[in-house]
Amino acid sequence: METKYVIVIQCDIVRRRCSGFACTNTFYNREDSFKDKDYDENVRYIPMTCGGCCGAGLASLLEHFSKRSAKQNGLKKEEVVVHLSSCMVTENYHHDRCPHIDYIKALVKKKGYSRIVEGTYISQSAEKKRAAGIYKTY
Repeated sequence: METKYVIVIQCDIVRRRCSGFACTNTFYNREDSFKDKDYDENVRYIPMTCGGCCGAGLASLLEHFSKRSAKQNGLKKEEVVVHLSSCMVTENYHHDRCPHIDYIKALVKKKGYSRIVEGTYISQSAEKKRAAGIYKTY
């Protein structure tokens, strides 16, 4: 299935102090978790936050996106890949892995999006700390 949109979901708490530049830059450079994906140059990038703990606010954002994209572009949910940002799925500078990650993934699936990827930008300094046992690896 061709990918037409990539949605990146970022932690709402982290978003207060992170512009999302690294995730966006990594997407456009097709690096880290975006490397070796079938995303052509026409795929569109949509950033969102989880809506805050516990992630329930994400449901309305995904519903809005679903309705608008289907109405205006005829987009099918199978043409969308949802990336859960690295700030949510790894222990990192900001905090440990999101304690609500399973709920958020279930919510994304419940909204009809089955193509879910864990990760976006991979910080080299965080990787070194994971290798040294300072940060947990999941």
